[in-house]
Amino acid sequence: MTTPITHASFSLERKLNAPVSRVWSAFADYGNKKKWFVGPEEWAQGESSLDFREGGSETDSGGPEGGFVSTMKAVYHDIVENQRIVYSYEMLLDGERMSVSLSTIEMEADGEGTRLTLTEQGAYFTDEDHVEGRKEGTEGLLDALQAFVEGS
Repeated sequence: MTTPITHASFSLERKLNAPVSRVWSAFADYGNKKKWFVGPEEWAQGESSLDFREGGSETDSGGPEGGFVSTMKAVYHDIVENQRIVYSYEMLLDGERMSVSLSTIEMEADGEGTRLTLTEQGAYFTDEDHVEGRKEGTEGLLDALQAFVEGS
């Protein structure tokens, strides 16, 4: 019997001490994104690409040396500069699809900083990939984003 699909969503909000333009550039510029959108230190980097435009795609893969390979494949659906990014993505583990998600990143000026809201709606196909782990991983990426845009 196959594992039933689990549907779940979450929202995360961050106040970043950086202007919207800097936060935007952290997502839109490949060189900037590679500085914060990475796996744990012990992971080896695999395939990576970014075509940041509506209809464009992104791929990022990696994993522990000699271990599993985690792959994210995204398609950008709606991009409004300095305001929002809407994309869908699938996560694969050793080539097997684990989940498919729709994500929205919203940015707005908050004083001299930026209020970032990330909302994700996911369909999880395996017991290994679930919303609690995805939320935790996304929080870690937002920590890395915050450190990057705030210059720490």
